[in-house]
Amino acid sequence: MSDRQKGHSKKHTGKDRAAEVANILSELIITFALVLVVRAFVMEAFRIPTGSMASTLKGAHFRLRCPQCGYGYDRGFLPHEYSRPQDTIPSNAVPPPPTRCPSCGNYPRSGRERTTSVSNGDRILVLKCMYQFLEPKRWDVIVFKNPLEPPINYIKRLVGLPNEKIEIIDGDVYIDGKISRKPPKVQNELWMPVYDNDFRPVRPNQRSFNQKKSWQQPFRNVAGSAWGTDEANPTAFGLNSSVDKINAMVYDSQLANDFKATYAYDNVGDYKYMPNCSDLMLRLYARQTNRKGIVGMELSKYETHYRASVNWAGEMVIEAVKDSDVMTLARKSIEAPALNEPILVKFANVDHQLIFQFGREKLTHDLGRLPADAERQPTDVEPEVRIFGSGELTLSHVAIFRDIHYTTGKYANSGEAGRATEENPFKLKKDQFFVLGDNSPNSQDGRWWSREGIGNNGEMFAAGVVPRQYLVGKALFVYWPSGFKPFKTFPFAIVPNVGKMRFIYGGSNKQQ
Repeated sequence: MSDRQKGHSKKHTGKDRAAEVANILSELIITFALVLVVRAFVMEAFRIPTGSMASTLKGAHFRLRCPQCGYGYDRGFLPHEYSRPQDTIPSNAVPPPPTRCPSCGNYPRSGRERTTSVSNGDRILVLKCMYQFLEPKRWDVIVFKNPLEPPINYIKRLVGLPNEKIEIIDGDVYIDGKISRKPPKVQNELWMPVYDNDFRPVRPNQRSFNQKKSWQQPFRNVAGSAWGTDEANPTAFGLNSSVDKINAMVYDSQLANDFKATYAYDNVGDYKYMPNCSDLMLRLYARQTNRKGIVGMELSKYETHYRASVNWAGEMVIEAVKDSDVMTLARKSIEAPALNEPILVKFANVDHQLIFQFGREKLTHDLGRLPADAERQPTDVEPEVRIFGSGELTLSHVAIFRDIHYTTGKYANSGEAGRATEENPFKLKKDQFFVLGDNSPNSQDGRWWSREGIGNNGEMFAAGVVPRQYLVGKALFVYWPSGFKPFKTFPFAIVPNVGKMRFIYGGSNKQQ
């Protein structure tokens, strides 16, 4: 090759490299521009700063495990309790505040011997501008500009839509005088533990449980019943009786956690102010050896007891019992289930609806949507939970859960009433929305905003509402729950908590 050709080749090589660099730069600029567009108009990541939506979405928190029964739960971290600036967490382990196990009722010892690291808040993806094309749905988890401080984003659950009348009665949301039922996926996320028999204390004689007592099995036999436990498997209940004799156990709330609307995430000192929650679910697995044997559950609400039972010949029944009168509410014949195999059984009384599940079969009864349909009593009657059965029966994985219970009083339900209370409904106008936090006793939401909302050019919004123009988007996915540290002294939790990555369920077009 001649010198002239070599020079010509070098010029081309230089031009090609310059073109490659220019192409790379242009691609980076385009990519960066697309990222900005996506962030501004399509999807954006947010970090949850507080516990107002716990336990659906968590702010900074302690990840704890009961030293007695091993039940895992979270407790919110409040920087001011540790003399730290707002929205900061310590890099070193610190002692958590007093807590109570939400299952066995144990109060773990607090102090320096129990230090643990603080986990950061959940990081979520928010679908932005969605509400410019689609109407928001009730029960969506939404991000919006705080009407009192518009530069700050808030996240809450949407419960009230434009032109509706909102009322909170006994923990439930009523829209225009009728109860609003949560979609099934939302409801499943909102069940909270009262007691789980799979988590039994290893040192039950310690006086560290509710009312400073030692622990006792809270399910106790009704007189004449023959339920028992096996020393080799104390988490299971066994029965060996005739098929004609009904044997019952009752849950004694004096021996374990009661039915108050408490949150393990919050200050235990506020528990005494919480109201009872009577929307409950009982879950277990039943194994029967006799076709004529039955298993049943009973949940009371106010002064009515609701029973759900099934026999292995293939019949499901829901009944109501009041003042010794028994009324059949629903009945269904099913294919005879298998003997000697554990079958999932659930019974829930939630949002004025009875839901009985046996394996894949389901039987429901609508109690009505009006407040009076639940026959509410003027006194705060504690609910009752029973299990009954006959034949040769084994029960395992027995657990009680309660529904979310929206409180109406300030300061952990011990102070003044907020907006949308019973007989004092809150009326929304056009383009106005009403929001509540899932951690109801500790959520600054539409119930408590004391001032008018701030708009542009001196415009003001009614106190307690979120205006349509302040809707940012719908919370979609928890892409980075609080992670794990690769080792204790490592400063950052860089190991992903894959098991806690999840979709955030919201409203549905289906009528509930």
